[in-house]
Amino acid sequence: MRKFRPLLPFLFPALIAILSGCGKEQPTAIADPTAIKVDPVNDKVAWSVKTVPTGDNAFDLVFHADIDPGWSVYSIEEFGDGPIPSRFELDTLGHVTILPGTEEKSAHVVQGHDPNFDMEVKKFKESVDFIRHFTTTASDLPVTGQFEYMTCDNSMCLPPALIFWRAVPDSGTFALSTVPFDLSGMAAKSCADGTYKLKNVDLAKPVVPGGKQDHRDSSLLMIFLLGFVGGLVALLTPCVFPMIPLTVSFFTKGSENRRKGLMNALTYGGFILLIYVIFSIPFHLLGSVNPEIFNEISTNPWLNIFFFVIFIIFAISFLGYFEITLPSGWVNRMDSNASKFGGGIGIFFMALTLALVSFSCTGPILGSLLAGALSSDGGAWQLTMGLSGFGMALALPFALFAMFPQWLNNLPRSGGWLDTVKKTLGFIELALAVKFFSNADLVMNWGLLKREVFIGLWIVIGLALVLYLTGRLRLPHDVKGAAISKGRWTTAALAFAFVLYLIPGLSNGEWRNLKLLSGFPPPLFYSIYHQESECPLGLDCHHDLEEGMAVAQREGKPIMLDFTGWACVNCRKMEETVWSEPAIHAILKEKVVLVSLYVDDKRELSKDDQHVYIACDGQKKFIQNIGNRWATLESETFAQVSQPLYVLLSPDGQLLTDPVGYTPDEDDYADFFERGLKGMDMLKEGK
Repeated sequence: MRKFRPLLPFLFPALIAILSGCGKEQPTAIADPTAIKVDPVNDKVAWSVKTVPTGDNAFDLVFHADIDPGWSVYSIEEFGDGPIPSRFELDTLGHVTILPGTEEKSAHVVQGHDPNFDMEVKKFKESVDFIRHFTTTASDLPVTGQFEYMTCDNSMCLPPALIFWRAVPDSGTFALSTVPFDLSGMAAKSCADGTYKLKNVDLAKPVVPGGKQDHRDSSLLMIFLLGFVGGLVALLTPCVFPMIPLTVSFFTKGSENRRKGLMNALTYGGFILLIYVIFSIPFHLLGSVNPEIFNEISTNPWLNIFFFVIFIIFAISFLGYFEITLPSGWVNRMDSNASKFGGGIGIFFMALTLALVSFSCTGPILGSLLAGALSSDGGAWQLTMGLSGFGMALALPFALFAMFPQWLNNLPRSGGWLDTVKKTLGFIELALAVKFFSNADLVMNWGLLKREVFIGLWIVIGLALVLYLTGRLRLPHDVKGAAISKGRWTTAALAFAFVLYLIPGLSNGEWRNLKLLSGFPPPLFYSIYHQESECPLGLDCHHDLEEGMAVAQREGKPIMLDFTGWACVNCRKMEETVWSEPAIHAILKEKVVLVSLYVDDKRELSKDDQHVYIACDGQKKFIQNIGNRWATLESETFAQVSQPLYVLLSPDGQLLTDPVGYTPDEDDYADFFERGLKGMDMLKEGK
């Protein structure tokens, strides 16, 4: 069998190069002492405006932003359906000539995939200067205008902020405001009139309390269990399984007494676990250098392409076309150290030798754990828990069989079934490779792997697995005419059933949403079929609060306020994976009046409807477009600025239960509706 050793010395250095290059930033710039935070909601950026003379009556207008750690401001570039680009405008004044173009200067440019919008963007961290150019015939008179910006961190975005500015070139003074400086003739509304602060809503006293969300990460146990399952699978590969009886016999029969043999076997198992945990330490160091690195690299398209290539190589190796092994010098050196040293040190090198020798079988499974950890929010701790589970599963048989050596008699003999397990894993690796290419395709918007194409490839891989297991497809080292075992027939039946489950995903019908695979294929809207609907899933919905409340009062139903955004990824996830559940869909369709309010709707209100709002804390805000209205309603009434946010109100505006945000668990979301509907019934009964 041809060896594939040259690859290994390059795999991990290449991976570390990608990891260490992701998310690097320059040292923090010195903040401008004159910068001020203007918007009370979007308060992550402090701004200053300076006029810098560049020639005869010519000036640069410098908008300087100092940005809070972890937050970003977006470029002036257009991003389509993505984030709101920054814009800086000068008013048309008789003494001012506006020159075209806006410059951007920053030592902290970040270009790449943005997890909030699933697209490539350009944004700035820490600080940035936006520069406009103008000439003036009267530098002692003010120059005025407005600018708009949007800020996001790695998990949420704040509503776009519109700031009005005024600067005097001669004196160098500037002023910033959330409302126009000239308010003559403009309507004003305040907290007291109940336009954006709904009077009947009391966040402290919902009709049926409960359901306040706890965002603590509970996924570490799950990743540990998945790692444990991966370790059990690795035990069944031809690199590991034959080692079990040999190693246990060595400890139990080669020791002075049974107790010492048992202790040596337990020590051996403990070292196996320790070795795999140690593998995760470098990733903790990466995380300590930059706490956001795992979020940044998980959305890196080139890292996903890297994993795609590696998984293809692993898959071809598992299918028997070549073997991936570590350099023999490494293995021989560890083996000689195991023989050279006695006691615990020798046992440690024996465990390390097992890890190296079995790499050709365990490597792809470890690669899956690594890729899964880097593609999730848990980062290094996810990887540590996964490797702990993997190491424990590998170590457990050696300890158990040392304690109960008679169990060795019940172990199945090594044979062709081990090769079948390995090649079956090869097909699974191919399917995972498709997933990683899909991640890159979504990020780069190539349009190469639409949802139906992705599912079609998985169907082809599944059918190939069925053909292999039933002997219709021969791979290297398969024996011609060999009998097909019951285990292979059973596995083939399961694989064929999975293929049948996938087939409806190729259609545009009601069964296309493959719930068991939610999160693996591309989203429903990333489809070869044309998707167009004003409301999600064909539901009836309203986009105006007053209109929705009027319908609710007429029908006697509670209102479901859906604070959402056109570019909100988690909003789409909720609509596709949770709202589509029959029980949830029935509630949304029949028992509530759905009011979807888009906080990033940039359509301007008519001049008569534009107004200044004086918030409850005395801050002023200019309501210029539809999104301004709903973002202000969300922040003033519900003290929230992120989306999605779901609120259940009675027709007269009473809060039925505590609002919830992103809730991917169907049962938790159903509980939210159950509490709200119970509150509605209590109000009807006068309780």
